Amino acid sequence: MKERIRRSLLLIYRILDLLALGTALWLAFYYGGPLGLDYIKLAVTSPSFDSTIFFIGVIGSWLFVLSSFWLYRSKRLANWDDEMGEVLRAVGFVTLILATQILLTEWPVFPKRFLLIFASVSFLLLFFIRLFKRKLLREFRLHGRNLRSVLVIGAGARGQKMLNLIRENPEIGYQFAGFIDDMDAPGVIGGISQISKILSRNVIDEIIICLPIKTFYDKMQFITEAAEEQGITVRIYSDLFNLKLAHAVTGEIGEAPILSIYSTRLSSWQSFLKGALDIIGGTAILFASAPLLLLIAVVIKISSPGPVFFIQERVGLNKRRFNMFKFRTMVVDATERQKELEMLNEADGPVFKIKDDPRVTKVGKWLRKTSLDELPQLINVVLGDLSLVGPRPLPERDFQKFSKSWFNRRFSVKPGITCIWQISGRSETSFDKWILQDLEYIDKWSIGLDLKILAKTVPTVLRGTGAM
Repeated sequence: MKERIRRSLLLIYRILDLLALGTALWLAFYYGGPLGLDYIKLAVTSPSFDSTIFFIGVIGSWLFVLSSFWLYRSKRLANWDDEMGEVLRAVGFVTLILATQILLTEWPVFPKRFLLIFASVSFLLLFFIRLFKRKLLREFRLHGRNLRSVLVIGAGARGQKMLNLIRENPEIGYQFAGFIDDMDAPGVIGGISQISKILSRNVIDEIIICLPIKTFYDKMQFITEAAEEQGITVRIYSDLFNLKLAHAVTGEIGEAPILSIYSTRLSSWQSFLKGALDIIGGTAILFASAPLLLLIAVVIKISSPGPVFFIQERVGLNKRRFNMFKFRTMVVDATERQKELEMLNEADGPVFKIKDDPRVTKVGKWLRKTSLDELPQLINVVLGDLSLVGPRPLPERDFQKFSKSWFNRRFSVKPGITCIWQISGRSETSFDKWILQDLEYIDKWSIGLDLKILAKTVPTVLRGTGAM
């Protein structure tokens, strides 16, 4: 009976998705084509070869996407990142097919407007359907419906922690069926050697293994094989190394299952959004500031001999080197003269800073005070070397003088033009605090945080706070 209800709900779920895509297509034709809805009417009443190909392609691609992009697998343990990523990929795939059909059949539509409306409406409707589904299933589970009986393997510290998590998160819909362990503890209903018998005689939907891999590998394999024989889902508590900041994500290489441990919080869709913000924002600001860039370049060229740009190798994502662009603010031989000035360094840690650096030109002092010398870094943003927001990229000299290995976690994300350091005093901030602010940014990252930092950077730069 429960399986029949589940299949019926899944069918309704699929129909709602088809209606959502159909609504998006209807709106795309209504607002994105010179014929409006008349094209659909003509296609239905007097079908041509092109219109037939169109509808076959649309319906076929929808059915393929809805069945192949993991849109209907269990999302009981999935977070918003996973679900939104799946919707983005599905909508992107269908939109790509529609774009191809527009080129091949020369439909009477305005391609850009048509595709933009279709993709936007499709994503919003599919997203809100999933939002409604999650809210509905949450209520079902909180009222004792849609529950899954779960057996926890291991009654030790990890098993107890898992039991607490199950009880603290009733919206997941897990019903604790007992522990399996060879130790004598409350809640243990049998030993590991009895797993096959226990699974065959009890209603068990899933088992969660909470055993240390190093000492229980053979037993974990035995448990997994027993569950596989009876078609029961196995989950493994993936806090394998008691890591405080990293998180684990599963994947595959060919047919080999892989557990990946990431030290940053960015998921695939979050990386996509951040990258889109960088490309769109960086390009827009670069074009908008083009007259100013040209003016500064002329002033630098007239005021002192040497190139307009200062190009220096910096340490980027995962310690990859790249050439970073800045307006030249110093004399041409500034790099060679730095060795002579090392004893005058006023900054703590490996960073080199002198408030009244004799190598800085008159125009350079003004550019540094206003941070306009950093505008050419927008070129690096467009090229993909930098983000608008991220830990500042360091020169090779500063990187080689790192005294603590945990400083290197700042290289786990793409460096940026501005970050928390930029809006918190810049040169007035100690080096250790600077690094801690970078790690705080990595651990608390969100699109909202990026936008907040960007918004605060402008007044900070205008005030010249902490600039050297």
